[in-house]
Amino acid sequence: MAQPLIKKDDDRDDEEYSPFLGIEKGAVLQEARVFNDPQLDPKRCSQVITKLLYLLNQGDNFTKVEATEVFFSVTKLFQSKEIGLRRMVYLIIKELSPSADEVIIVTSSLMKDMTSKTDMYRANAIRVLCRITDGTLLTQIERYLKQAIVDKNPVVASAALVSGIHLLQTNPEIVKRWSNEVQEAVQSRAALVQFHALALLHQIRQNDRLAVSKLVTSLTRGTVRSPLAQCLLIRYTSQVIRESSNNTQTGDRPFYDYLESCLRHKAEMVIFEAARAITELSGVTNRELTPAITVLQLFLSSSKPVLRFAAVRTLNKVAMTHPMAVTNCNIDMESLISDQNRSIATLAITTLLKTGNESSVDRLMKQITNFMSDIADEFKIVVVEAIRSLCLKFPLKYRSLMNFLSNILREEGGFEYKKAIVDSIVILIRDIPEAKESGLFHLCEFIEDCEFTYLSTQILHFLGNEGPKTSDPSKYIRYIYNRVILENATVRAGAVSTLAKFGALVDSLKPRIYVLLRRCLFDCDDEVRDRATLYLNMLVGDGSVSETDKDVKDFLFGSLDIPLINLETSLKNYVPSEETFDIDSVPKEVKSQPLAEKKAPGKKQSGLGAPPSAPASAFDAYEKILSSIPEFSSFGKLFKSSAPVELTEAETEYSVNVVKHVYDGHVVFQYNCTNTIPEQLLENVIVQVDCSEAEDFSEIASKPLRSLPYDSPGQTFVAFEKPEGAILGKFGNTLRFIVKEVDPSTGEAEDDGVEDEYQLEELEVVAADYILKVGVSNFRNAWESMGANCERVDEYGLGQRESLAEAVSAVINILGMQPCEGTEVVPSNSRSHTCLLSGVFMGNVKVLVRLSFGVEGPKQVAMKLAVRSEDQAVSDAIHEIVSSG
Repeated sequence: MAQPLIKKDDDRDDEEYSPFLGIEKGAVLQEARVFNDPQLDPKRCSQVITKLLYLLNQGDNFTKVEATEVFFSVTKLFQSKEIGLRRMVYLIIKELSPSADEVIIVTSSLMKDMTSKTDMYRANAIRVLCRITDGTLLTQIERYLKQAIVDKNPVVASAALVSGIHLLQTNPEIVKRWSNEVQEAVQSRAALVQFHALALLHQIRQNDRLAVSKLVTSLTRGTVRSPLAQCLLIRYTSQVIRESSNNTQTGDRPFYDYLESCLRHKAEMVIFEAARAITELSGVTNRELTPAITVLQLFLSSSKPVLRFAAVRTLNKVAMTHPMAVTNCNIDMESLISDQNRSIATLAITTLLKTGNESSVDRLMKQITNFMSDIADEFKIVVVEAIRSLCLKFPLKYRSLMNFLSNILREEGGFEYKKAIVDSIVILIRDIPEAKESGLFHLCEFIEDCEFTYLSTQILHFLGNEGPKTSDPSKYIRYIYNRVILENATVRAGAVSTLAKFGALVDSLKPRIYVLLRRCLFDCDDEVRDRATLYLNMLVGDGSVSETDKDVKDFLFGSLDIPLINLETSLKNYVPSEETFDIDSVPKEVKSQPLAEKKAPGKKQSGLGAPPSAPASAFDAYEKILSSIPEFSSFGKLFKSSAPVELTEAETEYSVNVVKHVYDGHVVFQYNCTNTIPEQLLENVIVQVDCSEAEDFSEIASKPLRSLPYDSPGQTFVAFEKPEGAILGKFGNTLRFIVKEVDPSTGEAEDDGVEDEYQLEELEVVAADYILKVGVSNFRNAWESMGANCERVDEYGLGQRESLAEAVSAVINILGMQPCEGTEVVPSNSRSHTCLLSGVFMGNVKVLVRLSFGVEGPKQVAMKLAVRSEDQAVSDAIHEIVSSG
């Protein structure tokens, strides 16, 4: 039963009261007996139906018997002529969704209402009948539905059209016969009828691209009056533009004039929909964007919060691809930083951070400082990520941005917010060498009062790797040892490991570290004591100043060269046996792909939760694999590993990709293979490589894959010897193997197999395989310090290009170098551009490249290439790569 309303006290004015508070299903079902009374009370019946609808919408499940009893009781209410009660009856019948054998009971009543003179009865009866009916009954009432679509009463017409939209999912062939009536309804003067008719007509024709194009063409001539229908038409127009842009070669974009004309519509929703559609066009130019940006700028100063939010959100997306186009709105967006709606303020801040220039950074930081305390953590994280991107874009401003991050790090906040800040500081330390000292100091200050164990241990680990490489490592020891004294066991253990790393790398600190580690021997936690004992034995017994052995450094800073899954298996086998455990007996062969390759594309890891960088993580994994294979151990230091290159189409019988590992005098191809056929087992898997188009390469070793079960990735390797330098070549690939049938019931393979082969795509070793992407924080300083001794400058014609951006991207891809200071982004409609690249050439030779592009004539692009390196031969090689590419 509903609780009676009580008088509110003055102190409780803000509390909300629900008329449904405390109702129970059993009590309401008892009340439903009023439907059977000889003298119906419409008001009481409406209240009981309201309670039943509330229970159904709250997720209460009625049993079959309960639903049937309520349904039969409700059907008796058709005898009442009270309009309000009849509307409630329609609602409860729709929600109860009676079964096919029960529908017949109300069908006659609903069909009678559908032909009634009362429009409210007709509209609701149509909705209910179409909800509960099946195809057989639908053919009987189809004539009435067609008449209702073109009915003069807009309520009845809308009811029939909306029912058609729902029926299209279950009975499409019937609804498609209504096209003429729906086409007529599109010309209706009623706004809602026109909106629903256009939606239904598009759904009927959506699988016929030509029909949709004709529909859009006919309606864009001005026959649509309803603002809602106009918004739909704009969306359909955008779809036609997207589909036609792939087929048209001319510069004219179809229907753009219509979208631009909608920017002058009197309805705000139509103006915004058109502006958003223009900003989302593929390959949109600055000229096309300008009118849309102008109207969005007007919305920024609107008195309606929804318009301000819509405008700033759209501009935020535009700023990702066309930051220069949004700069005219910066003054208006700066006023939104103090907006009462925090969502609007956050979007304004992040947009300004994307579009601002180097001179506006300090002013923005002052405004954001006051703003941060008023927003929730989820918005703060968005701002922190935007500030991180800004700092990487303008590395010279790292001091002010780093100070801002350190200040908000000391304020209150949840784990995700603090982790985002710490991750940002870590990334800035890694990418901007000048920021290392101040960044590490801020992290040390943070762990003095950090309540999150995970962040403390991760910062200690990072400090152990980076701290010993600074100019004065001793200043960090106090912060680390404080953790041993003041923190929980997990953090104390991490601090002990960090101290040991400082002792191993900084010989002058070893005696002091030795004393501190000895104090840890008396810790109450066994993990801390065990670590201290281990590290004391490794750091020379007397704690004197002496150089640490290479083995100790490898143990502390290196990674285990044995796959953990193999180690776990060996340890499980060792536990029940009585033999002594020998770590050399653990197999080093990796039975699956490295994590870097298996990971599906998703949110990129960053900060402390990830290795120094994604390429470094993959590189380490590859280096472990290759060093564990005896045939490749004499090749020396691995220089570079490429990203995986697919050699098969998606969803083929066998999936194969290849990673190119480059050494000074060798190249190793790692073929990652996956068998996608459950009924087959592949054995002796090897790739036969054809070097006829790579004469400078000679095959010297290969390592076949013994077994490749279903859906279990494995690797096979082929190694080549080559002359020193950037040697290019093209290789043919054929996958060879013995295939054995597998019994699906037992999972066992047959003894006899058949030799088979599978043709793979060709593979090329290109110039970019010999250059590492290594960025510099200040390109001008690096360029000037490199000097002009080994500089070479030349000019090249790049021929016809679709755009300047395409030419820049093509040269970057050919060289495979790291773009600096955001110069890989070309402003829209720009006729000249300068791009800065840096990298390390084979032989660990640093290279800097300055590319100056210009447009000459119709789409003719010219380029001036200036190269500075530590070796004149490398500067010449870069020019040769470009001239031949």
